[in-house]
This record gives sequence, C-alpha cells and structure tokens, in this order.
Amino acid sequence: MDDNKMVAGKVKKPGKRGRKPAKIDLKAKLERSRQSARECRARKKLRYQYLEELVSSKERAICALREELEMYKQWCSAMDQGKIPSEIKALLTGDEQKLPQSGSSTKTSKNSKNSISSSTGQG
Repeated sequence: MDDNKMVAGKVKKPGKRGRKPAKIDLKAKLERSRQSARECRARKKLRYQYLEELVSSKERAICALREELEMYKQWCSAMDQGKIPSEIKALLTGDEQKLPQSGSSTKTSKNSKNSISSSTGQG
C-alpha cells in the first residue's frame, strides 16, 4: 500500500482524476451533437421572435405617446392664444362623456383629477 495514499480514511490511487473515457459510439455522439444544434437553433429562433414582438409593442407605445404629446402641445398653444379647448373644458367640468374616445382616456381622466384638485387648492 505504499504507492497508494491515505486521504481522510480513503485509499487514493495515483493517476488521472475524473471519469474514465468510455468508448462512445461515434454515430451516437454525432447524432447527439446534431440534436443539440437543432435545439439551440430552435431556442435562438424563439428568442428572436420574442424580441421582435417586444420591439414592435414598444414602437406602438412610442407612437401612442407621441400622438398624446402632440395633442397636449396643441392644447398648450391654443391656451397661449387665449382659447380653451373643448376637451379641457369637458375635463374641468367633469363631463367626460363629451370627450372624444382615444387611447389616452385613462391617463386624461387621472390628469383631470390632479388638475382640478390643484386648481382648487386641494391636493
């Protein structure tokens, strides 16, 4: 037992560590490699589809926000000229049924509550 070492009560043989290389069938190994490559390509395709959908949804959101910003700019320029747009009058009086239905109606109603409370001194 002189060529073997005792480590923590176990006999350790000298030589290579790890698993012994098994004689693997070359055809099976190539088939596993092909299958792995197919799965990798499928995952990559799904990832790219997801990212494309994400980009398109963000682009739609940006367009909606730009339209809303343009609407607010028009309202501001009208108020600078001393005219009060009918949409703002409807917001201030609480007649939300007179408002034209748009994609930003929920944001507009939240903003109207804030603007009414700030104009009356409540807040």
